Amino acid sequence: MKSMTVEEAYDVLADAADYHSDDVNFPERTLRKIKLLLAGEDASGLDHETYEMDLRLQACLIKHHSPYPEVRAVCKPVDDPSIPVETVRAYMIGIFWVACASFINQLFNLRQPSLYLNSTVIQILVYPSGKLLERLLPRKTFTFFGKRFTLNHGPWSFKEQMFVTTMTNVGAGGSNFMNYVVVLKLPMFFGLKFIGFGFMFLMNFSTQFFGFGIAGLLRRWVIYPQKAIWPTILPILQLNKTLLLPEEKKSIYGWTISKYKLFFIVFAGMFLYFFLPDYLFTALSTFNWMTWIAPNNKTLAFITGSKIGLGFNPWTSFDWAVINYPAPLVMPFFSATSRYFGTVLGGLILAGMYWSNYKYTAYMPPNTSNVYDRTGNLFNLTKVIQNGVLDESKYREYSPPYITAGNLLSLGALYTTYTLSFVYVILNEWKMISEAFKGFVKNLKDRKMSNYDRYKDPMSIMMSKYPEVPDWWFLVIFVVALAIGIIGLTVYPTSTPVWAVIVIMAVSLALLIPTAIIYSVTGYMVSLSTLGVVLTGYMVPGNGVANLLCRVYGYNVDEQADTFISDQKIAHYAKLPPRAVFRAQILATIIQVFTTTGAITFLINGIPDLCSFTQASRFVCTFPHTLYSETLLQGVVGPSRTFNGLYPVLKYAFLIGVLAAVPTWVIRKRFNRVFKFVHPVLILAGIARWGSTYNLSYYTEGFYLSFFFMFFVRRRYLAWWTKYNYVLSSALTAGTAFSGILIFLALQYHPKPLVWWGTTVQNVGVDGKMVATLKEVPAGGFGLPAGSWQ
Repeated sequence: MKSMTVEEAYDVLADAADYHSDDVNFPERTLRKIKLLLAGEDASGLDHETYEMDLRLQACLIKHHSPYPEVRAVCKPVDDPSIPVETVRAYMIGIFWVACASFINQLFNLRQPSLYLNSTVIQILVYPSGKLLERLLPRKTFTFFGKRFTLNHGPWSFKEQMFVTTMTNVGAGGSNFMNYVVVLKLPMFFGLKFIGFGFMFLMNFSTQFFGFGIAGLLRRWVIYPQKAIWPTILPILQLNKTLLLPEEKKSIYGWTISKYKLFFIVFAGMFLYFFLPDYLFTALSTFNWMTWIAPNNKTLAFITGSKIGLGFNPWTSFDWAVINYPAPLVMPFFSATSRYFGTVLGGLILAGMYWSNYKYTAYMPPNTSNVYDRTGNLFNLTKVIQNGVLDESKYREYSPPYITAGNLLSLGALYTTYTLSFVYVILNEWKMISEAFKGFVKNLKDRKMSNYDRYKDPMSIMMSKYPEVPDWWFLVIFVVALAIGIIGLTVYPTSTPVWAVIVIMAVSLALLIPTAIIYSVTGYMVSLSTLGVVLTGYMVPGNGVANLLCRVYGYNVDEQADTFISDQKIAHYAKLPPRAVFRAQILATIIQVFTTTGAITFLINGIPDLCSFTQASRFVCTFPHTLYSETLLQGVVGPSRTFNGLYPVLKYAFLIGVLAAVPTWVIRKRFNRVFKFVHPVLILAGIARWGSTYNLSYYTEGFYLSFFFMFFVRRRYLAWWTKYNYVLSSALTAGTAFSGILIFLALQYHPKPLVWWGTTVQNVGVDGKMVATLKEVPAGGFGLPAGSWQ
């Protein structure tokens, strides 16, 4: 501050005011203060000395640290390159926990609600592992391929902890391709005999590294820009900071407890408490108390129910696994509000569709992802396919596929989102996107040029000390992964044309930059999965297997790439050498490919009644059921029949997205003060939440907590929020996960049922049985007249 001149401070603030003018994460109060300071000393109402001090203070925070309080809370404004990072013991710990966590996470991926060893939980396991090796390993050096390595560098460092975190954050996640394996393999879905370890390994390897290659090319758009704060990764950094860095003891609004102590107190409390909603008193988890008043009342169940219903209930759960579903202590409040508003709006629209029997929806449950035939039974795929391809004569004899009101609403919202998000983000962030493209082209031409040269923020300046990973390294990985995928698709009888995969990949890549920008700013990931289903349905009509396998690449373009790129943002915040992180991510991904393939093999062979909605341990496979229903609708039957015959309204959703993007962008620009925090993509994302077994009951309590912590506390008690908010979120999540795993292994894997009113009342009546419909199916079936569908 002392060395910064008033003129320099003024220039810094002027640039910041322009850059952050429409930044939804930049504190509104700070922006107003900056504008007041820029208006001059007289307009500010401050004396000369205070004015200059405030001017320099605000400028120094922006120039030498971060303009975002949540980022300042988890990142240091300095870096020490001498701190050990890529050590032998770090690799030992990382390899072990990647293998363990990826296996466990793949097992629980198919469960509802899922139990997931996320970064928060794994960090707690990594920390004592590092401290243990710190004591056990000898302080010796050895030579390997001419380089000297040290087994023990002394105290376990913050950067080593973060390095292992970047490994586990990528490698410990379950592979999304395994959801497709379930649909392809299980008899209740496609039941393909050729799906074995070899095919699963090839496709798993291809899709994982395919996403990795793309992620490296996204850095200019979603890593280096300051606006890309990635709210979902901030608790990871805060927890590691809590565990390893010394903390100054001081009173904050009367709170003197350390973050470390608070974490373990809350962790222990939640670990013990979770036995209540998850085993001892399960009605606290699915707290559909309003349906208990009249269990057999259909209307009551359909509106307020947590299972078959829409979940309009002021308090629907005492289970943190349910309450935390929308990440209420992590997501920015504007993001949570827009999505919750969209969910409520979608629920009201859904109710109107259902009670008006729009497109025969009243003959089915209101909100599931299942597909039904004209008799009201689940659509039987075997009746309409021959060798995995639609048999049109059988299809005409049997039935068209019908979807629920929730599924129809969700698909319409998703289709609108694709086109709206592309146009809207291009308009809103055109300057940043175009600058990043120029940098990408220049870097390919000049391999010696660093990516950081075009970014002058303090994080990028500190990171410029380390050798960068060239873009062509990621391009090579991308090409190799695609080649391995092509081998898997052609060697095995998948009936999937390679050209269709390439088309899906190209379209998804075009949408990836806008959707990744949305994710980096709001914490919401726009999935491109459903778009791949529609496009493949046109390109390879009637072929459900090809539709699924093409969709894998459309889905991995965003899902896997966003996972890898968020991990690289963690490394950026923690100041880890990029090439060290590159090696760690490759190794972690290879380990994950092997372990997740083994885990899904174990699940398929070892879990009875897998993917049934009545499965004893809740392995109901929500996402595979959604995959299957969408594949039936758009893959086997095809979008031509769906859009032109059954649901023509869906094809207009794409056009609505394009037409709505420009006026919403203009309105937001013109009336920025009013609509700054209203994001149209997030509202659509809330509407798209319907169409599965998840409903409003999974989001209401989360919205309450988001309002309290992310709005009220953050505005009124910022110092407390900065110190404790992410620690609290991490502790609650970690306690739930550890407790849930113990309960499953000890009491649910080999079921030890506890039967009393508190574990059965939520399953009584219409909501618990999940089979009721508003209208009874006529004797001759419902829907289109017999023989009229083609």
